Amino acid sequence: MSKGEALAHASDCFACHAVDKKVVGPAYRQVAQRYAGKGKAVVRTLVEKIRKGGKGNWGDIPMTAHPKLSNADLTVMVKWILSLRHGAAVATGDAGTATAGKGAGATHVYKTPDGKSVKTDFAVFTGADQKQVAATVFDGYEQYNSYCFRCHGGDATGGEYAPDLRKSLAGGMTFQQFLSTAMAGRQAKGMPSWAGFFEEKDIRAIYDYIKSRQLELVPVGRPPSVQD
Repeated sequence: MSKGEALAHASDCFACHAVDKKVVGPAYRQVAQRYAGKGKAVVRTLVEKIRKGGKGNWGDIPMTAHPKLSNADLTVMVKWILSLRHGAAVATGDAGTATAGKGAGATHVYKTPDGKSVKTDFAVFTGADQKQVAATVFDGYEQYNSYCFRCHGGDATGGEYAPDLRKSLAGGMTFQQFLSTAMAGRQAKGMPSWAGFFEEKDIRAIYDYIKSRQLELVPVGRPPSVQD
């Protein structure tokens, strides 16, 4: 691993970026291809962009400012990013679908308590009997009720300070939108950025748990899991 890549991993960069696919922000290879051949001045430009943060160049999701990173470290990181311009095509689809864990990407059909059939693109349960939730859903339950409940309400029931996330997902919020919001935050509404604290897989687990609650597959409280 080069020094630039090591510095990027040591910061929160890989919470929102990947080398060869879009996560919240663009793939590093995509950045390198856009700025290829722009000369030495582009290094200074990108160093300032990372330091100050902002939005507009790659969409409306703002990038978190990084004022504590030194010019020297930022310069090394930018030069590493720009060195990635040669490589395979960049994946720009919905992030997390292929990496969400066992059963991700497949279609699963479950029965709600009232007998209605619902479909998910992730495994909610470990078996057809629907008695134990999958490890990812249980992890999402623990993560949500450790951090998200303070504003969004315990067990994804809706809170006093932030919206009921079940309604957001029922309204069509995709995982990519959920991930982008969690990582970038919504400063104007008092929501912090979780980049650097959560990884993409953590946000996917939280999303899977909330989706399971929204579909009424998982009730309030600690869901039974293989850990019991």
